Amino acid sequence: MLSMSLVGSYVALSKQLLPSFPPFALAWVRFIIAAIFMVPWLLEWRGRWRSVSRLDALVLFGMSFFGNFLFTMFMLFGVAHTSVAAAGIIMSLLPATIAVLSVVILRERLTVPIGLALLLAIVGVAALSVQKDSVGSSLLGNSLMVGALLCEALYVIGAKYLTDGFSPKQIAVSMNTTGLILTTPLGLYQSTQVDWGSVSFGAWALLVFYAVSASQIAPWLWFRGLKSIPASRAGVMTVALPLTAAALGIYLFGETWTVWHTFAFVCALFGVVLVTVTGQKKNG
Repeated sequence: MLSMSLVGSYVALSKQLLPSFPPFALAWVRFIIAAIFMVPWLLEWRGRWRSVSRLDALVLFGMSFFGNFLFTMFMLFGVAHTSVAAAGIIMSLLPATIAVLSVVILRERLTVPIGLALLLAIVGVAALSVQKDSVGSSLLGNSLMVGALLCEALYVIGAKYLTDGFSPKQIAVSMNTTGLILTTPLGLYQSTQVDWGSVSFGAWALLVFYAVSASQIAPWLWFRGLKSIPASRAGVMTVALPLTAAALGIYLFGETWTVWHTFAFVCALFGVVLVTVTGQKKNG
């Protein structure tokens, strides 16, 4: 859940970086910064990549392409054309999307407690849609956020498959490297449009936080958690993403806190408790 909270935070905070960096340049620099911080991880596993099977390599690339590259592109262009509140509302469908895909792709069984927790999560965060903050959201921005939603769901499903044969560090390094390669051509082009001398220290500090949390800390936490819980249960934990994004939207962009926000957080809390208690009973 902490991992998804970080994702929600940089979904919201990325909106503050877009005035300083065009989307492709922002993504490219993010992957470069993360690659520097992940050099020790790369060196740690450099001798073990030769044994990766063709199927695992394909899944690694697909997960990196959808969950890192495309998600970043859809998210950055999406929040550039819509509000943070609207982005959070759309991402509130993530638990249900993951649950459906985990049943269809991974053949997991959707139990009653998990189903109830999913329902609580969906009802709670869907309550945010009554906010008037999202009225000005554009069709383009919202459509791009739907693309980000689908990419993130595929990322979770692929991550569950990969955690059986790879360490969290290996997956994170692979994803960041793929993202760096894919964004380099357009990133180089858009970097010529950036006035690097006028970028403030605060923007650089925020960009470093964004890079490290998005490419290193959040994936590592997420993959560690997926080793011990099913993807459908992990999907409930993704409720932290839209709630964190909404909370930061309220704090940073002056959106009003209402009873609906409180209702969403309470529903999310009960859903997580329900999933946690169920998991403990199974383990006992």
